[in-house]
Amino acid sequence: MTLVEMEKDITQAVEKLSESVVSIEATTFARSRRFGRVMPLEGAGSGLILDKSGHVITNNHVVASADVVRISLQDGRTFKGQVLGADPATDIAVIETEGNSLGDLPSAALGNSDDLKAGQFTLAIGNSLGLPGGHTVSLGVISALGRALPGADFIFEGFIQTDAAINPGNSGGPLANLLGEVIGINTAIIPFANGVGFAIPINTVRSVTEQILSKGRVVRPWLGISAVDVSPPISRRYGLNVDRGLLVVEVSQYGPASEAGMREGDVIVSIGGRETRHMKDLLSVLSKYSIGQAASLSVTRNGHTHELSVRLSEAPERILQNERRMTIE
Repeated sequence: MTLVEMEKDITQAVEKLSESVVSIEATTFARSRRFGRVMPLEGAGSGLILDKSGHVITNNHVVASADVVRISLQDGRTFKGQVLGADPATDIAVIETEGNSLGDLPSAALGNSDDLKAGQFTLAIGNSLGLPGGHTVSLGVISALGRALPGADFIFEGFIQTDAAINPGNSGGPLANLLGEVIGINTAIIPFANGVGFAIPINTVRSVTEQILSKGRVVRPWLGISAVDVSPPISRRYGLNVDRGLLVVEVSQYGPASEAGMREGDVIVSIGGRETRHMKDLLSVLSKYSIGQAASLSVTRNGHTHELSVRLSEAPERILQNERRMTIE
């Protein structure tokens, strides 16, 4: 492929996707402590049209505290938006565009983030810095997959890391391949770092949005344990017979793990046949299960290996409230 042919592929992909990329203006009304008056605080972000009915996906942090949301399309149309639901844990929100009686909004084509490889070309499109005159496009590659963002490894499958330029205002916009298929939703950068941006894998986004649209919320399977990664020092300190896995430090009474016979001090070494070296390994596999399914876990206890079948349930509301409180704080 010549550079001219590649350039043509890139411009075609941008043209294909740009129609489904929107700019989001989020306004929050807050009372000024100094003047005692209500002042509008405005923020800008990006979003992606999910379907012709007018559902838009974006980052939760773009619209989390907004009192008024406005959606602007590339063709100049503007709609008022209403947040249908959000999932702070994955930073995904779904917005409904009010007044779209035509049902003709240009929806995006979604790719498959499970097929991605480091080194693939990527395109980031969005409302970068809120600049007037249309979307900003940047080109890069996938730098890494399954990346944990420092201080926030709440994305089960991990982030897509890219060196495509992602700036404030790009949040909620698409990361795409050269076919114009969306492979992720841009969500974060590390300040003062060059060429280090992160996107939520589109398969995670797809799963979250499907649950929000069908149930109004995200339902996740729950084991009912607290655990820490096993390291050689931890293994020596507690006399464990393994130097990798997850040391169970708490088992919730009457939770799925407790009912299956798991105990404090057990070390989870695999789930569903996949090795669990870190907590994110466990969460990644759990995210593929449905409520009511049985998960097979291998644990070591006093030098012996035990196979447990844990029938997963939904996390109790008190657990969800604690998670939401931790996310807010």
